[in-house]
Amino acid sequence: MALAHTILTVLSERPSSGYDISKRFEETVSCYWKASQQQIYRELSKLEKQGWVAFELIPQMGKPDKKIYAITATGREELQRWSAEPTEPAPIREDLLVRVLGGPYVAPDELMREVKRRRQLHLEQLQRYQLMEGQYQSMPNPPLQEQYRYLTLRRGLRYEQDWINWCEEVLEFLEQRQSGTK
Repeated sequence: MALAHTILTVLSERPSSGYDISKRFEETVSCYWKASQQQIYRELSKLEKQGWVAFELIPQMGKPDKKIYAITATGREELQRWSAEPTEPAPIREDLLVRVLGGPYVAPDELMREVKRRRQLHLEQLQRYQLMEGQYQSMPNPPLQEQYRYLTLRRGLRYEQDWINWCEEVLEFLEQRQSGTK
């Protein structure tokens, strides 16, 4: 997935400034796509050159003018074209998995400490997602866009829970190894 298509998807909902796009990334797509404000601005410039977005300059008193970006007809065509392509699973590149693989050759306490730290990070992220989920559950008839957004949040919830479960499995194994039961 390209950052360009994520931005086009975000702009399909409503025109936004680069700053607002960045905030919406944090609020809605952070469970599966990360991008810095700098990356977003750089990509918006490329999208504008391709004709996929256009901007309106809004003058501001005492500040630089604000650019409000909107997806163009060409951008919608590109998003449709891209959406019709088949998707492939993203390859896993995860340092912690390599550390566990190397478990027989490293200090068990260090590995245990890192797995506990990672479990805690995933637990904290899961709790943030659960707070967001509460907002969706309190909506009696959410708009269609919110229903789709909730589906992506559900994937983030499951992702974090799966990491927590796996970390607990590894910790149980390591504890059994230390106690000599395995």
